[in-house]
Amino acid sequence: MRHNFVITGMLILFFTSLLSSCATIPEEHKGAATGAGIGAATGAVAGALLGKDTKSAVIGALAGALVGGAIGHYAYDQKKSREATQQTYNYKPAYGTVLTLEEVSSVPETVHPGETVELKMTYAILNPSPDVQTNLTEIRTITHNGTEVGRPEVRVTRADGTYTSSVPLHLPANAEKGTYVVRNEIQGAIAKDSRVFTFTVI
Repeated sequence: MRHNFVITGMLILFFTSLLSSCATIPEEHKGAATGAGIGAATGAVAGALLGKDTKSAVIGALAGALVGGAIGHYAYDQKKSREATQQTYNYKPAYGTVLTLEEVSSVPETVHPGETVELKMTYAILNPSPDVQTNLTEIRTITHNGTEVGRPEVRVTRADGTYTSSVPLHLPANAEKGTYVVRNEIQGAIAKDSRVFTFTVI
């Protein structure tokens, strides 16, 4: 399929330009994405985000308790249109840009070494003009026993509305047990918001 050829080509380009973290991504597949682990010893990760209205990169690294793990396929869905999101917040143009992180979660909340936990966030973006496209950065900072062990970051461009995105974290088989804290941040040029959740490795 053409979709697979596009993904393969983009992965090759990303692997050869990991340090630059910049790329031009074909705008062909809304909500589709790919990610891959690079160098199990260091837990480095990179991937290409493919979106109809998005040119972005998934970047980050895994360390410490998560060395040997990997970041999986990033994905997103638009949960509400601009109009529905405006109704939810009783939005008026005088409010300016509104960026709100509505919900964050891990699925499941309890996981074993070698399994996968989905790091999810839902956020709303609204602007006075309906034609504005907003550049946003999704950041998920993972800590264990007070030490940062991962920070996958996704740079996206969104039209107004409400979105849910997910970053799968594939735990290494020897992942340290205990509670992992994930600080979720959504950042724009003039607005940002953050919330925290935890998951437990048993």
